[in-house]
Amino acid sequence: MHSGFVSIIGRPNVGKSTLINSLIKEKVAITSDKSGTTRNIIQGIYNDDNCQIVFVDTPGIHKPMGRFGKVLNKQALALTKDVDLILFLVDVAAGIGRGDEYILEMLKKEDVPVILVMNKIDKISKEKLLTAIDEYKDIYPFAEIVPISAMQGDNTEHLIEVIKKYLVDDVMYFPRDMYTSNSKNFMVSEIVREKLLQVTEDEVPHSITCYTTSFEEKENIINILVDIIVDRDSLKKIIIGKNGSRLKTVGTLSRMEMQELLGKKVYLELFVKTIKNWKEKEKYLIELGFVDKYE
Repeated sequence: MHSGFVSIIGRPNVGKSTLINSLIKEKVAITSDKSGTTRNIIQGIYNDDNCQIVFVDTPGIHKPMGRFGKVLNKQALALTKDVDLILFLVDVAAGIGRGDEYILEMLKKEDVPVILVMNKIDKISKEKLLTAIDEYKDIYPFAEIVPISAMQGDNTEHLIEVIKKYLVDDVMYFPRDMYTSNSKNFMVSEIVREKLLQVTEDEVPHSITCYTTSFEEKENIINILVDIIVDRDSLKKIIIGKNGSRLKTVGTLSRMEMQELLGKKVYLELFVKTIKNWKEKEKYLIELGFVDKYE
């Protein structure tokens, strides 16, 4: 029995959430084509007959804008410590960016093996892939380099086998049938946020967050209340939509996925609330789970 903790780190929108879902073969993290989707630390648990890997999906590291951005970067960089292995995920089709170079400079301070995972190989030629491998080799001493397509599932099983070589523990941290350590409250609020990402414009997602205020499970139904927090009234109108049409769509899509996840009928209520500059206020960052009260 081998086990260990593996952190997935990289710039925003390189496919970290898609990768963790592909490796676990369950929906652990929400995905979107909009950058900055992951906000909280997400743990996904891979199990097979002789191995348990605890994957940690981190917020994308970026140039921080304000208090909220600094919090997300701090969360992500903290997850390079006390792990057995780091997967540095890059969008190989986009090429090396300043964000990649910034992260690699941070990783040089850590005494943890780093595997370069080159994602989205389905979008480039083999010649360009070989060129990209040479470029990355020159800027960091990676323990291994593994090209994959998280979306297509290409080479992800090989990645698992490579990861196993670096696992040093021999205990099970979670029950074998458990695939995430996330709470049900967290999962349902993230489902709502994912549906909002799907139905709103690009400028909206970064100004919203979702918070489950009530989760009441009965024998045949689960009653759930979720607050959608925005930072200005104009966004509140956009999310609600004409005659409530957009909010109704979000509610319907969310409820259907929640019922599949929870295995019961769900009664869902959504409330849109404006909290101006919530991303800059310690009180709300604590209440929404982004900052520990005792930090």
